[in-house]
Amino acid sequence: MKIDTKRRKKRLIGCISAIFVVVCSFPLNTPGSQIQYWPQGPEVQSSAAIVMELSTGLILYEKNIHDVHYPASITKILTALLAVENSTMDEVVTFSKDSVYKTEGSGIARDVGEEMTMEQCLYAVMLASANECAYAVAEHVSGDVQSFVDMMNERCAALGCENTHFNNCNGLPDEQHYTSVYDMALIAREAYSNETFRIICGTKTYTIPFTNKHKDEETFMQNHHQMLYPYRTREHLYDYCLGGKTGYTIAANSTLVTYAEKDGMTLVCVVMDAPGSGHYEDTRALFDFCFDNFKKMNVSENEETYGNQEENKSGNFNNSQPFVSLDEDGSIILPVTAEFKDADSQIIYDYADKDVLGSIQYTYSDRIVGRADIVATDAKIDQFQFHEGEDVSGESNQVEETESMVSSKGKKVFQITPGLILTILVGFGIIVILILIIRKIMDNFYRIKRKFMMHHKVKTPYKEIKKNKIFRRRKRF
Repeated sequence: MKIDTKRRKKRLIGCISAIFVVVCSFPLNTPGSQIQYWPQGPEVQSSAAIVMELSTGLILYEKNIHDVHYPASITKILTALLAVENSTMDEVVTFSKDSVYKTEGSGIARDVGEEMTMEQCLYAVMLASANECAYAVAEHVSGDVQSFVDMMNERCAALGCENTHFNNCNGLPDEQHYTSVYDMALIAREAYSNETFRIICGTKTYTIPFTNKHKDEETFMQNHHQMLYPYRTREHLYDYCLGGKTGYTIAANSTLVTYAEKDGMTLVCVVMDAPGSGHYEDTRALFDFCFDNFKKMNVSENEETYGNQEENKSGNFNNSQPFVSLDEDGSIILPVTAEFKDADSQIIYDYADKDVLGSIQYTYSDRIVGRADIVATDAKIDQFQFHEGEDVSGESNQVEETESMVSSKGKKVFQITPGLILTILVGFGIIVILILIIRKIMDNFYRIKRKFMMHHKVKTPYKEIKKNKIFRRRKRF
């Protein structure tokens, strides 16, 4: 019998172990264990390429993004940005001898001493890629070209560019003039945040009126970016193109920066060292890939874990306005196959702004896909009163007294404070405990009484009986 019992125990232990192993072999169905798929982009002809979403800075496609190449005329994006930021559009720019004779390549044939407004110069720089206009702008903003170039390099460093060094303002070939597609995307993203730059780079045609040197004819210019405007051909027109900048030298090959927007998602694509018309073909293929495979989602409309609490309007002790809210412009970028809840999130406290309390940062497939600021609202705690016709307002929500009586125009105002509420709750708890104790005592009254009587010695009745018998005998005699 003992042997059978041991065998049964061993079999039972074996069965339990087998079940445990089988159960543990199945994957857990938890959000963190789900595979987060990231789409892979197409092959492109360009030596380096990148697509970046502007609102988040998320990279949707990359190829050799940190390799160094000659930028050619896409350099003029930074030239135009610095000019917009450091001058007004009605300032008069005068063309020097150096600006006319020390430049070559594309231009609009300006003369020494010719005068144009800064606005006219920048349209010539961005639409017609005019090298002499870029040179004149640099001299006007900084006094000389070298000082302007120093300003360009300082701005690149501030933007986080680590593989960039500019040596001129127009992109003409120079061994000390280079950048990467990633750095160029950072520059292009910063430039597009400027409204004046957006307007200029997205303009299809522009006419420069008569000048002091061109009194008999206007200068009509067309945007050279063939995805925006049919300059020479309509083959490369792209419906969602917002503008950009072209570039070409023999040393650099074709370079291109392009902005495009679709379904609320704005992208910038940078390609460098592309053969022939490959820069347009690559840009179109990359935009189509990104718009087809990614989507932009608003955080405040989809966030549930950290969402704003519903307004409570049921009583005077509840404030109907939230004290914090999510930035309505906060967004994330996800593959079209993913849902908002698939992204992992965490709260980051890294802001010095008193109105920005922190931010929710979202990651997906080991990438930071976006964030939304947690901002303070103007909501204030209301002060409540228990008399008629009197309104009480206070600038501070911190009250030191738990119960105070404030005199205002001869009337008394009773304030409800957190301390008073806490005192009431504690008092109510004590009363409940006392009631439970009393009820317990009443339910066990007879049991307690019996235990109490058991501790006292009960007098025996035999003595009394004996006394009564003796008394009766005496009475007979």
